[in-house]
Amino acid sequence: MNIQEPRILLVDDEKDIIEFLSYNLKKEGFLVEAAANGKEAISKAVSFKPHLILLDVMMPGMDGMEACDELRKIPELQKTLIAFLTARGEDYSQIAGFEAGADDYITKPVKPKVLLSRIKALLKRYGQSPAENIPTSDEQIITHNDITIDKNKYIVIQNGRQMELPRKEFELLSLLVSKPDRVFTRDEIFHQIWGDDVIVGDRTIDVHIRKLREKIGEDRIKTIKGVGYKFEG
Repeated sequence: MNIQEPRILLVDDEKDIIEFLSYNLKKEGFLVEAAANGKEAISKAVSFKPHLILLDVMMPGMDGMEACDELRKIPELQKTLIAFLTARGEDYSQIAGFEAGADDYITKPVKPKVLLSRIKALLKRYGQSPAENIPTSDEQIITHNDITIDKNKYIVIQNGRQMELPRKEFELLSLLVSKPDRVFTRDEIFHQIWGDDVIVGDRTIDVHIRKLREKIGEDRIKTIKGVGYKFEG
């Protein structure tokens, strides 16, 4: 972890959980702020600029899923990592979390040492996208036919239309477009986009591929059954 003073924003409507997590994280040297709901989380995130947001799902007003979706639309928070920390462990809830743009999904109850390990694994990757290490003719710009990807500005332009994608969708598209017609296996994609330290479900890639197809066209990303995916055209 190369961050001098890691900043973590805790978002939960249960005060005892906030107090417990704050105590343990501050003891480890983290700078910690807290919010009690989604709207407050967005406001505090803009001013606090956390490296990581730990976000509960079930909260009054704006819930965690809605808050995550809104946070991913804020340009200055594009590098911020978001992990759900929630008692909801159902598959559909986890899929919805990744769909909203989360980097990880951690189910309560979790032991403090395990949570700390997950946090440190996530923070190792702050500000660095594995997809950014892919060699291209220009390190920061990838262009293929009608699609241009600008890694500095975190934007995608297709036929003159500018899109701001959630972090993982952006990284996944960057990876696939970097080598058109090359088949990337599911294992390669997991390693490049999520890294070996983050635990994600088997359907995570499928969810992100589906969201990308909705935005850039159903026929641009082809599924190679039993192997992985490739970008075409």
